[in-house]
Amino acid sequence: MSKVVEDIIARARLLNKNIILPEGEDSRVVKAASEVAKAGFARITLLGDSEEIKKANPDVDLTGVEIVNPKTDARRAEYANLLYELRKSKGMTEEEAEKLSLDNTYFGMLMLKAGAGDGLVSGACHSTANTLRPGLQIIKTAPGVPLVSACSLMVAPDGGHPLCEDGAYIFSDTGLEQNPTSEKLAYIALAAAKHCEALMSVKPRIAFISHSSKGSAKHADVDKVVAAFEKFKEIAPDYDADGELQFDSAVVPSVGQMKAPNSKVAGHANVLVYPDLDTGNTCYKMAERLGGFMAVGPLCQGFAKPINDLSRGCKWEDIYVACAVTALQTEIKW
Repeated sequence: MSKVVEDIIARARLLNKNIILPEGEDSRVVKAASEVAKAGFARITLLGDSEEIKKANPDVDLTGVEIVNPKTDARRAEYANLLYELRKSKGMTEEEAEKLSLDNTYFGMLMLKAGAGDGLVSGACHSTANTLRPGLQIIKTAPGVPLVSACSLMVAPDGGHPLCEDGAYIFSDTGLEQNPTSEKLAYIALAAAKHCEALMSVKPRIAFISHSSKGSAKHADVDKVVAAFEKFKEIAPDYDADGELQFDSAVVPSVGQMKAPNSKVAGHANVLVYPDLDTGNTCYKMAERLGGFMAVGPLCQGFAKPINDLSRGCKWEDIYVACAVTALQTEIKW
């Protein structure tokens, strides 16, 4: 386990947060719940039928894991009413709210809304929409945050990487916003910077990535990135940021010095903000598959309370680390 991940787990342990895992029907989730409880860096609430979970996972020790069945829990009527009150202006009926409150993900979100948990991790066996829809309906975005986006914590391979000064990068958006406007890109960058502070405990150095460095190319796509950087300076003037920068200008010191000699960020960026989802998603997967980096996430950014959407191809170890990350996200101030 890398030093970055070890540090995340150590800091999560000090917070003692309660993380909700709605997918008790998935053996990977059950295994992760068990391992988190053993490690003691978070309290886990696993949703599902206790007897069915234990029958399906006979070799997994669930000591210390709270198992809650939404279908029989005493809070179900209360949570159904909470959902109805939140959504009645959008046309939801009491009957619809009662039915949805039986769904594990909706129930987990309602627990989070009601203060019965600190964060939620889902998506191991459900689509992104099945996680984000109830999240947006119930938890909603944090005050002043116009959108939910995604970032990936990219942890350098064991032994480090010569260009990765802090042992990890934040890449964003890697999972949600297809083709953000300049304004949206600025807010994505702000959310990514806050995740750099929370997860890596270092000062963010934010690069807005383009195929151009400081006017080396002329195109509307470059103009969008430049405008995003200008907007970012308006909304977050205290952060070190620069753009537009090519990838090598952002992370290779010699190239950064040559192409942007007066930049505080060029050649040393640890937060890379990509112009669109095609670029961000491709780059994080290339770093993972070809560069040997560990990809934690994509992690959701911008919810009023921490919610994370797993890849359906995840391993139990990914869920384990995601629980620690989710605990640290509770410290982010929007």
